[in-house]
Amino acid sequence: MSEEWTPTRISILIALWGEGLTTSVMGARLGVTKNAVVGKVHRLGLPKRGSPIRQKPKPAQIISLEALRPGMCCWPDGEPGKEDFRFCGDPVVPEKPYCVHHCERAYVKNLKDKRTAA
Repeated sequence: MSEEWTPTRISILIALWGEGLTTSVMGARLGVTKNAVVGKVHRLGLPKRGSPIRQKPKPAQIISLEALRPGMCCWPDGEPGKEDFRFCGDPVVPEKPYCVHHCERAYVKNLKDKRTAA
């Protein structure tokens, strides 16, 4: 599998890279190994792509009432008294007790009052 990198094959490689195919698939189509594809892509300076491997979500950090500090979102999560009960703990919006996400949920404008006042 030691094929030459001709201008035609390089253009095909660039097109396949742009399509987002895996290096294994590109190698199979071009008749080279995936490592040959990786090396050529690197030498050509093609833009890097994110890893196709999905990152596992981080487990929720348990922030107890005792661990809650000023500047940490105090939005409760779960059922009080249960082992997995926690507080959000993300950084708060200035002068609010909650993070951006929880402020959006906590501070909802009441549209009914505006309609009946008119």
